[in-house]
Amino acid sequence: MSIAEGLDARAKRAPLIPPRPPLAPDDLSALGRLALIRSNAIASWGPRAYEEDIIRGRFFGRSSFILNTPDAIRHILVENYENYTRTPAAFRVLRPILGEGLLLAEGKAWKNQRRTLAPAFAPRAIPLLVPHMLAATDDAIGTLRMQTGVPIDLREAMQRLALDIAGRTMFSFELEKHGAALRGFVNEYGERLAQPRFLDLLLPPGWPSPRDISRAMFRRRWTRFMGNLIAERRAMTSQSGSGDAAPRDLFDLMVAARDPETGEAFTDEQLGDQVSTMILAGHETTATALFWSLYLLALDPATQDELAAEAKGALAGGPLDATRLTFTRAVLDETMRLYPPAFLIVRAAAGPDTVPGADIAKKDVVLISPWLLHRHEKLWDQPNAFRPSRFLSGNAPPDRFAYLPFGVGPRVCIGAQFALTEATLALAKLVAAFRVELLEREPVTPVGVVTTQPNRSPMFRITPRTA
Repeated sequence: MSIAEGLDARAKRAPLIPPRPPLAPDDLSALGRLALIRSNAIASWGPRAYEEDIIRGRFFGRSSFILNTPDAIRHILVENYENYTRTPAAFRVLRPILGEGLLLAEGKAWKNQRRTLAPAFAPRAIPLLVPHMLAATDDAIGTLRMQTGVPIDLREAMQRLALDIAGRTMFSFELEKHGAALRGFVNEYGERLAQPRFLDLLLPPGWPSPRDISRAMFRRRWTRFMGNLIAERRAMTSQSGSGDAAPRDLFDLMVAARDPETGEAFTDEQLGDQVSTMILAGHETTATALFWSLYLLALDPATQDELAAEAKGALAGGPLDATRLTFTRAVLDETMRLYPPAFLIVRAAAGPDTVPGADIAKKDVVLISPWLLHRHEKLWDQPNAFRPSRFLSGNAPPDRFAYLPFGVGPRVCIGAQFALTEATLALAKLVAAFRVELLEREPVTPVGVVTTQPNRSPMFRITPRTA
Protein backbone atom coordinates (compact mmCIF):
# COMPACT_ATOMS: atom_id res chain seq x y z
CA MET A 1 0.00 0.00 0.00
CA SER A 2 1.38 3.41 -0.93
CA ILE A 3 1.56 6.29 1.54
CA ALA A 4 -1.24 8.07 -0.30
CA GLU A 5 -3.43 4.93 -0.20
CA GLY A 6 -2.70 4.54 3.51
CA LEU A 7 -3.70 8.11 4.23
CA ASP A 8 -6.90 7.71 2.22
CA ALA A 9 -7.84 4.44 3.95
CA ARG A 10 -7.17 6.00 7.35
CA ALA A 11 -9.38 8.98 6.55
CA LYS A 12 -12.30 6.70 5.62
CA ARG A 13 -12.19 4.64 8.82
CA ALA A 14 -14.52 5.55 11.64
CA PRO A 15 -12.31 6.63 14.56
CA LEU A 16 -12.03 4.44 17.62
CA ILE A 17 -13.63 5.91 20.77
CA PRO A 18 -11.77 4.16 23.60
CA PRO A 19 -13.25 3.57 27.06
CA ARG A 20 -13.32 6.24 29.75
CA PRO A 21 -15.00 6.48 33.16
CA PRO A 22 -18.53 7.91 33.32
CA LEU A 23 -18.71 11.63 34.01
CA ALA A 24 -19.61 12.73 37.52
CA PRO A 25 -22.66 14.96 38.07
CA ASP A 26 -21.70 18.63 38.05
CA ASP A 27 -23.77 19.17 41.21
CA LEU A 28 -22.02 16.40 43.17
CA SER A 29 -21.55 17.27 46.85
CA ALA A 30 -18.08 18.02 48.22
CA LEU A 31 -18.06 14.79 50.22
CA GLY A 32 -19.22 12.81 47.22
CA ARG A 33 -16.50 14.31 45.07
CA LEU A 34 -13.88 13.62 47.74
CA ALA A 35 -14.98 9.98 47.85
CA LEU A 36 -14.56 9.73 44.07
CA ILE A 37 -11.14 11.39 44.24
CA ARG A 38 -9.99 8.75 46.70
CA SER A 39 -11.04 5.91 44.40
CA ASN A 40 -10.48 7.47 40.96
CA ALA A 41 -9.78 11.19 40.56
CA ILE A 42 -10.46 11.01 36.81
CA ALA A 43 -14.06 9.99 37.54
CA SER A 44 -14.63 13.00 39.82
CA TRP A 45 -15.03 15.55 36.99
CA GLY A 46 -18.33 16.43 35.38
CA PRO A 47 -19.20 17.78 31.91
CA ARG A 48 -18.33 21.40 32.83
CA ALA A 49 -14.70 20.46 33.35
CA TYR A 50 -14.46 19.41 29.68
CA GLU A 51 -16.30 22.46 28.35
CA GLU A 52 -15.46 25.55 30.43
CA ASP A 53 -12.26 27.57 30.67
CA ILE A 54 -12.12 27.82 34.46
CA ILE A 55 -13.93 25.84 37.15
CA ARG A 56 -13.89 27.46 40.57
CA GLY A 57 -14.55 25.48 43.74
CA ARG A 58 -13.57 25.17 47.39
CA PHE A 59 -10.87 22.92 48.84
CA PHE A 60 -10.68 22.73 52.64
CA GLY A 61 -11.55 26.37 53.13
CA ARG A 62 -9.53 27.71 50.20
CA SER A 63 -10.58 28.48 46.65
CA SER A 64 -9.53 25.99 44.01
CA PHE A 65 -9.30 26.55 40.27
CA ILE A 66 -9.27 24.07 37.40
CA LEU A 67 -7.56 25.91 34.54
CA ASN A 68 -8.28 24.83 30.96
CA THR A 69 -6.93 27.75 28.92
CA PRO A 70 -3.43 27.72 27.40
CA ASP A 71 -2.84 31.36 28.37
CA ALA A 72 -3.58 30.70 32.04
CA ILE A 73 -1.44 27.56 32.02
CA ARG A 74 1.45 29.42 30.41
CA HIS A 75 1.25 32.02 33.16
CA ILE A 76 1.18 29.47 36.01
CA LEU A 77 3.81 27.03 34.73
CA VAL A 78 6.15 29.42 32.88
CA GLU A 79 5.73 33.12 33.50
CA ASN A 80 5.16 32.99 37.27
CA TYR A 81 6.10 29.40 38.12
CA GLU A 82 8.11 30.43 41.20
CA ASN A 83 4.88 31.57 42.85
CA TYR A 84 3.49 28.03 42.80
CA THR A 85 4.63 25.04 44.84
CA ARG A 86 3.47 21.50 45.40
CA THR A 87 0.80 21.16 48.04
CA PRO A 88 1.64 19.85 51.53
CA ALA A 89 -0.34 16.69 50.75
CA ALA A 90 1.83 16.03 47.69
CA PHE A 91 4.98 16.27 49.80
CA ARG A 92 3.49 13.91 52.40
CA VAL A 93 2.60 11.33 49.78
CA LEU A 94 5.67 11.45 47.53
CA ARG A 95 8.64 12.36 49.73
CA PRO A 96 8.98 8.95 51.45
CA ILE A 97 9.67 7.29 48.10
CA LEU A 98 11.29 10.15 46.14
CA GLY A 99 13.11 11.89 48.97
CA GLU A 100 14.65 15.25 48.12
CA GLY A 101 15.12 14.36 44.45
CA LEU A 102 14.49 16.63 41.49
CA LEU A 103 10.75 15.97 41.26
CA LEU A 104 10.05 17.34 44.74
CA ALA A 105 12.84 19.88 45.20
CA GLU A 106 11.81 23.54 45.38
CA GLY A 107 13.48 26.92 45.01
CA LYS A 108 17.29 27.07 45.02
CA ALA A 109 17.64 23.34 45.72
CA TRP A 110 15.62 22.55 42.60
CA LYS A 111 17.62 24.97 40.43
CA ASN A 112 20.91 23.47 41.62
CA GLN A 113 19.72 19.92 40.97
CA ARG A 114 18.24 20.76 37.58
CA ARG A 115 21.36 22.38 36.17
CA THR A 116 23.55 19.63 37.66
CA LEU A 117 21.49 16.85 36.06
CA ALA A 118 20.80 18.58 32.75
CA PRO A 119 23.88 17.21 30.89
CA ALA A 120 22.95 13.62 31.81
CA PHE A 121 19.58 14.00 30.07
CA ALA A 122 20.61 16.22 27.17
CA PRO A 123 19.76 14.89 23.67
CA ARG A 124 23.46 14.18 23.04
CA ALA A 125 23.42 11.66 25.91
CA ILE A 126 20.56 9.58 24.44
CA PRO A 127 22.72 7.59 21.92
CA LEU A 128 24.75 6.27 24.88
CA LEU A 129 21.57 4.76 26.34
CA VAL A 130 19.85 3.47 23.18
CA PRO A 131 21.81 0.16 23.07
CA HIS A 132 20.59 -0.59 26.61
CA MET A 133 16.99 0.13 25.54
CA LEU A 134 17.23 -2.10 22.46
CA ALA A 135 18.93 -4.97 24.32
CA ALA A 136 16.23 -5.00 27.01
CA THR A 137 13.49 -4.91 24.37
CA ASP A 138 15.07 -7.78 22.40
CA ASP A 139 15.26 -9.87 25.57
CA ALA A 140 11.61 -9.11 26.34
CA ILE A 141 10.60 -10.15 22.81
CA GLY A 142 12.52 -13.39 23.28
CA THR A 143 10.59 -14.09 26.47
CA LEU A 144 7.27 -13.20 24.84
CA ARG A 145 7.93 -15.60 21.95
CA MET A 146 7.57 -18.44 24.45
CA GLN A 147 4.08 -17.18 25.33
CA THR A 148 2.58 -16.78 21.88
CA GLY A 149 -0.92 -18.11 21.34
CA VAL A 150 -1.80 -18.26 25.05
CA PRO A 151 -3.41 -15.62 27.29
CA ILE A 152 -0.85 -13.10 28.47
CA ASP A 153 -0.85 -10.12 30.81
CA LEU A 154 0.84 -7.40 28.75
CA ARG A 155 0.51 -4.87 31.53
CA GLU A 156 2.85 -6.91 33.70
CA ALA A 157 5.09 -7.60 30.70
CA MET A 158 5.43 -3.87 29.98
CA GLN A 159 6.19 -3.16 33.63
CA ARG A 160 8.97 -5.76 33.53
CA LEU A 161 10.32 -4.37 30.26
CA ALA A 162 10.30 -0.77 31.48
CA LEU A 163 11.95 -1.80 34.73
CA ASP A 164 14.63 -3.72 32.85
CA ILE A 165 15.31 -0.70 30.64
CA ALA A 166 15.50 1.49 33.74
CA GLY A 167 18.00 -0.87 35.35
CA ARG A 168 20.20 -1.19 32.29
CA THR A 169 20.22 2.49 31.41
CA MET A 170 20.85 3.48 35.03
CA PHE A 171 23.28 0.77 36.15
CA SER A 172 24.34 -1.24 33.06
CA PHE A 173 22.98 -4.39 34.66
CA GLU A 174 19.69 -6.26 34.56
CA LEU A 175 17.37 -5.82 37.51
CA GLU A 176 16.13 -9.40 37.28
CA LYS A 177 17.74 -10.23 40.63
CA HIS A 178 16.20 -7.17 42.26
CA GLY A 179 13.09 -6.79 40.09
CA ALA A 180 10.70 -8.65 42.38
CA ALA A 181 11.80 -6.59 45.39
CA LEU A 182 11.59 -3.33 43.45
CA ARG A 183 8.13 -4.11 42.10
CA GLY A 184 7.12 -5.12 45.62
CA PHE A 185 8.17 -1.73 46.98
CA VAL A 186 6.35 0.12 44.19
CA ASN A 187 3.17 -1.94 44.56
CA GLU A 188 3.21 -1.68 48.35
CA TYR A 189 3.53 2.08 48.26
CA GLY A 190 0.96 2.53 45.50
CA GLU A 191 -1.64 0.35 47.17
CA ARG A 192 -1.14 1.30 50.84
CA LEU A 193 0.48 4.70 51.14
CA ALA A 194 0.23 6.77 47.94
CA GLN A 195 -3.45 7.66 48.25
CA PRO A 196 -3.93 10.86 50.28
CA ARG A 197 -6.32 10.40 53.19
CA PHE A 198 -8.52 13.01 54.84
CA LEU A 199 -5.96 13.88 57.52
CA ASP A 200 -3.18 14.12 54.93
CA LEU A 201 -5.18 16.93 53.33
CA LEU A 202 -6.37 18.57 56.52
CA LEU A 203 -3.34 18.65 58.86
CA PRO A 204 -0.72 21.43 58.66
CA PRO A 205 2.60 20.38 57.08
CA GLY A 206 4.45 19.98 60.38
CA TRP A 207 1.83 17.70 61.91
CA PRO A 208 2.31 14.01 61.07
CA SER A 209 -0.74 12.08 60.00
CA PRO A 210 -1.21 8.45 61.13
CA ARG A 211 -0.14 7.22 57.70
CA ASP A 212 3.05 9.27 57.91
CA ILE A 213 4.35 6.77 60.49
CA SER A 214 3.92 3.93 58.00
CA ARG A 215 5.50 6.08 55.29
CA ALA A 216 8.52 6.77 57.50
CA MET A 217 8.99 3.05 58.11
CA PHE A 218 8.73 2.44 54.36
CA ARG A 219 11.27 5.21 53.74
CA ARG A 220 13.89 3.48 55.88
CA ARG A 221 13.50 0.15 54.06
CA TRP A 222 13.39 1.83 50.65
CA THR A 223 16.51 3.92 51.28
CA ARG A 224 18.42 0.83 52.39
CA PHE A 225 17.34 -1.03 49.23
CA MET A 226 18.43 1.80 46.92
CA GLY A 227 21.73 2.05 48.79
CA ASN A 228 22.36 -1.64 48.12
CA LEU A 229 21.71 -1.15 44.38
CA ILE A 230 24.15 1.75 44.25
CA ALA A 231 26.76 -0.23 46.20
CA GLU A 232 26.42 -3.13 43.75
CA ARG A 233 26.90 -0.78 40.80
CA ARG A 234 29.99 0.78 42.38
CA ALA A 235 31.43 -2.66 43.11
CA MET A 236 30.95 -3.58 39.45
CA THR A 237 32.94 -0.49 38.41
CA SER A 238 35.68 -1.27 40.91
CA GLN A 239 36.02 -4.88 39.76
CA SER A 240 36.19 -3.92 36.10
CA GLY A 241 38.78 -1.24 36.76
CA SER A 242 36.87 1.16 34.50
CA GLY A 243 36.59 4.07 36.89
CA ASP A 244 38.21 6.48 34.43
CA ALA A 245 36.58 5.07 31.30
CA ALA A 246 33.97 6.88 29.23
CA PRO A 247 30.50 6.92 30.79
CA ARG A 248 28.33 3.96 29.92
CA ASP A 249 25.04 4.66 31.69
CA LEU A 250 23.02 7.24 33.63
CA PHE A 251 24.75 6.36 36.89
CA ASP A 252 28.14 7.30 35.42
CA LEU A 253 26.68 10.54 34.08
CA MET A 254 25.07 11.40 37.43
CA VAL A 255 28.20 10.58 39.45
CA ALA A 256 30.23 12.77 37.09
CA ALA A 257 27.71 15.62 37.23
CA ARG A 258 28.86 18.83 38.86
CA ASP A 259 26.99 22.00 39.74
CA PRO A 260 28.11 24.49 37.05
CA GLU A 261 28.51 27.26 39.64
CA THR A 262 29.96 25.49 42.68
CA GLY A 263 31.57 22.42 41.10
CA GLU A 264 29.96 20.24 43.78
CA ALA A 265 28.90 16.65 43.10
CA PHE A 266 25.89 14.89 44.58
CA THR A 267 26.35 13.41 48.04
CA ASP A 268 25.53 9.71 48.43
CA GLU A 269 22.18 10.58 49.99
CA GLN A 270 21.35 13.00 47.18
CA LEU A 271 22.45 10.46 44.58
CA GLY A 272 20.14 7.86 46.13
CA ASP A 273 17.17 10.22 45.89
CA GLN A 274 17.97 11.08 42.26
CA VAL A 275 18.30 7.40 41.33
CA SER A 276 14.97 6.67 43.06
CA THR A 277 13.30 9.50 41.17
CA MET A 278 14.66 8.51 37.78
CA ILE A 279 13.94 4.79 38.11
CA LEU A 280 10.43 5.22 39.52
CA ALA A 281 9.27 8.15 37.40
CA GLY A 282 10.94 6.79 34.28
CA HIS A 283 9.83 3.19 34.38
CA GLU A 284 6.26 4.02 35.47
CA THR A 285 5.78 6.54 32.64
CA THR A 286 7.09 4.15 29.99
CA ALA A 287 5.19 1.10 31.25
CA THR A 288 1.95 3.08 31.34
CA ALA A 289 2.42 4.52 27.84
CA LEU A 290 3.32 1.13 26.37
CA PHE A 291 0.38 -0.66 27.97
CA TRP A 292 -2.18 1.90 26.77
CA SER A 293 -0.60 1.97 23.30
CA LEU A 294 -0.89 -1.80 22.95
CA TYR A 295 -4.44 -1.72 24.30
CA LEU A 296 -5.49 0.91 21.76
CA LEU A 297 -3.74 -0.91 18.91
CA ALA A 298 -5.52 -4.12 19.87
CA LEU A 299 -8.82 -2.22 19.60
CA ASP A 300 -7.75 -0.73 16.24
CA PRO A 301 -6.12 -3.51 14.15
CA ALA A 302 -5.77 -1.35 11.02
CA THR A 303 -3.69 1.21 12.88
CA GLN A 304 -1.69 -1.63 14.43
CA ASP A 305 -0.90 -3.02 10.97
CA GLU A 306 0.14 0.43 9.75
CA LEU A 307 2.55 0.80 12.66
CA ALA A 308 3.92 -2.71 12.07
CA ALA A 309 4.60 -1.89 8.42
CA GLU A 310 6.51 1.25 9.37
CA ALA A 311 8.50 -0.59 12.05
CA LYS A 312 9.45 -3.45 9.72
CA GLY A 313 10.55 -0.97 7.08
CA ALA A 314 12.69 0.87 9.60
CA LEU A 315 14.24 -2.38 10.88
CA ALA A 316 15.09 -3.40 7.32
CA GLY A 317 17.01 -0.17 6.84
CA GLY A 318 19.69 -0.88 9.44
CA PRO A 319 19.96 0.01 13.14
CA LEU A 320 16.62 1.17 14.48
CA ASP A 321 16.40 4.95 14.71
CA ALA A 322 13.49 6.62 16.50
CA THR A 323 13.59 9.57 14.10
CA ARG A 324 12.40 7.29 11.26
CA LEU A 325 9.41 6.05 13.25
CA THR A 326 7.08 9.00 12.64
CA PHE A 327 3.81 7.05 12.72
CA THR A 328 4.90 5.05 15.79
CA ARG A 329 5.67 8.33 17.54
CA ALA A 330 2.26 9.70 16.47
CA VAL A 331 0.56 6.65 18.03
CA LEU A 332 2.44 7.28 21.26
CA ASP A 333 1.61 10.98 21.22
CA GLU A 334 -2.07 10.22 20.71
CA THR A 335 -1.99 7.54 23.41
CA MET A 336 -0.51 10.01 25.88
CA ARG A 337 -3.13 12.54 24.88
CA LEU A 338 -5.94 10.13 25.72
CA TYR A 339 -4.20 8.50 28.68
CA PRO A 340 -1.57 10.95 29.97
CA PRO A 341 0.74 9.16 32.44
CA ALA A 342 0.57 12.17 34.80
CA PHE A 343 -3.10 13.12 34.76
CA LEU A 344 -2.99 16.03 37.23
CA ILE A 345 -0.68 18.89 38.21
CA VAL A 346 -1.60 20.48 41.55
CA ARG A 347 -0.01 23.69 42.79
CA ALA A 348 -0.56 25.96 45.80
CA ALA A 349 -0.14 29.72 45.39
CA ALA A 350 2.67 31.15 47.53
CA GLY A 351 1.26 34.64 46.96
CA PRO A 352 -1.62 36.41 45.21
CA ASP A 353 -1.78 36.30 41.44
CA THR A 354 -4.12 36.97 38.52
CA VAL A 355 -4.82 34.88 35.44
CA PRO A 356 -7.36 35.62 32.72
CA GLY A 357 -10.72 35.07 34.37
CA ALA A 358 -9.59 34.53 37.96
CA ASP A 359 -7.95 36.26 40.91
CA ILE A 360 -5.87 33.79 42.92
CA ALA A 361 -5.18 34.37 46.61
CA LYS A 362 -2.29 33.07 48.68
CA LYS A 363 -2.70 29.34 49.48
CA ASP A 364 -5.39 28.88 46.83
CA VAL A 365 -5.07 25.58 44.97
CA VAL A 366 -4.58 25.50 41.19
CA LEU A 367 -5.31 22.32 39.26
CA ILE A 368 -4.02 21.78 35.72
CA SER A 369 -5.14 18.41 34.45
CA PRO A 370 -3.60 16.95 31.29
CA TRP A 371 -6.51 14.49 31.31
CA LEU A 372 -9.03 17.35 31.02
CA LEU A 373 -6.92 19.51 28.71
CA HIS A 374 -6.32 16.66 26.29
CA ARG A 375 -10.07 15.99 26.01
CA HIS A 376 -11.38 19.54 26.23
CA GLU A 377 -14.13 20.35 23.75
CA LYS A 378 -12.68 23.78 22.90
CA LEU A 379 -9.14 22.59 22.29
CA TRP A 380 -9.48 19.43 20.19
CA ASP A 381 -11.42 18.11 17.22
CA GLN A 382 -13.08 14.81 18.22
CA PRO A 383 -11.36 14.95 21.61
CA ASN A 384 -12.39 11.44 22.70
CA ALA A 385 -11.37 9.71 19.47
CA PHE A 386 -8.12 7.80 18.89
CA ARG A 387 -6.65 9.58 15.87
CA PRO A 388 -2.83 9.34 15.67
CA SER A 389 -2.90 11.25 12.36
CA ARG A 390 -3.52 14.49 14.26
CA PHE A 391 0.18 14.36 15.28
CA LEU A 392 1.55 13.75 11.77
CA SER A 393 3.09 16.45 9.61
CA GLY A 394 0.55 18.28 7.50
CA ASN A 395 -1.75 18.80 10.47
CA ALA A 396 -1.57 21.85 12.69
CA PRO A 397 0.34 20.95 15.87
CA PRO A 398 -1.55 21.30 19.15
CA ASP A 399 -1.06 24.40 21.26
CA ARG A 400 2.05 23.88 23.40
CA PHE A 401 0.01 24.60 26.52
CA ALA A 402 -2.88 22.32 25.59
CA TYR A 403 -0.81 19.13 25.34
CA LEU A 404 1.19 18.36 28.48
CA PRO A 405 2.18 14.67 28.72
CA PHE A 406 5.44 15.70 30.40
CA GLY A 407 4.43 19.08 31.79
CA VAL A 408 5.80 22.34 30.41
CA GLY A 409 8.02 25.24 31.37
CA PRO A 410 11.12 25.24 33.58
CA ARG A 411 9.83 22.16 35.45
CA VAL A 412 9.07 20.11 32.36
CA CYS A 413 10.12 16.47 32.88
CA ILE A 414 13.89 16.32 32.49
CA GLY A 415 13.65 12.78 31.11
CA ALA A 416 11.00 13.48 28.45
CA GLN A 417 13.30 12.87 25.47
CA PHE A 418 14.67 9.73 27.09
CA ALA A 419 11.16 8.38 27.74
CA LEU A 420 9.92 9.17 24.22
CA THR A 421 12.92 7.51 22.59
CA GLU A 422 12.60 4.46 24.82
CA ALA A 423 8.86 4.04 24.27
CA THR A 424 9.05 4.65 20.50
CA LEU A 425 11.78 2.06 19.97
CA ALA A 426 10.14 -0.52 22.24
CA LEU A 427 6.67 -0.13 20.72
CA ALA A 428 8.02 -0.40 17.17
CA LYS A 429 9.97 -3.58 17.92
CA LEU A 430 7.09 -5.19 19.82
CA VAL A 431 4.47 -4.55 17.13
CA ALA A 432 6.88 -5.53 14.34
CA ALA A 433 7.35 -8.86 16.11
CA PHE A 434 3.78 -9.65 17.20
CA ARG A 435 0.17 -9.14 16.29
CA VAL A 436 -1.65 -8.11 19.47
CA GLU A 437 -5.26 -9.10 20.19
CA LEU A 438 -7.54 -8.61 23.17
CA LEU A 439 -9.18 -11.72 24.58
CA GLU A 440 -11.82 -9.88 26.63
CA ARG A 441 -14.79 -7.74 25.67
CA GLU A 442 -15.13 -5.89 28.97
CA PRO A 443 -13.76 -2.35 28.57
CA VAL A 444 -10.63 -1.32 30.45
CA THR A 445 -11.09 2.10 32.02
CA PRO A 446 -8.43 4.46 33.39
CA VAL A 447 -7.99 5.09 37.09
CA GLY A 448 -6.23 8.22 38.28
CA VAL A 449 -4.14 7.44 41.34
CA VAL A 450 -0.58 8.76 41.01
CA THR A 451 -0.51 7.92 37.30
CA THR A 452 -3.22 6.93 34.80
CA GLN A 453 -3.51 3.20 35.42
CA PRO A 454 -5.96 0.65 33.97
CA ASN A 455 -8.68 -0.50 36.34
CA ARG A 456 -7.59 -4.10 35.72
CA SER A 457 -5.11 -6.12 33.68
CA PRO A 458 -6.88 -7.55 30.62
CA MET A 459 -5.62 -10.67 28.91
CA PHE A 460 -4.13 -10.47 25.42
CA ARG A 461 -2.98 -12.96 22.83
CA ILE A 462 0.14 -12.32 20.76
CA THR A 463 1.06 -14.16 17.56
CA PRO A 464 4.28 -13.78 15.56
CA ARG A 465 4.04 -11.61 12.47
CA THR A 466 5.25 -13.20 9.27
CA ALA A 467 7.69 -11.35 7.06
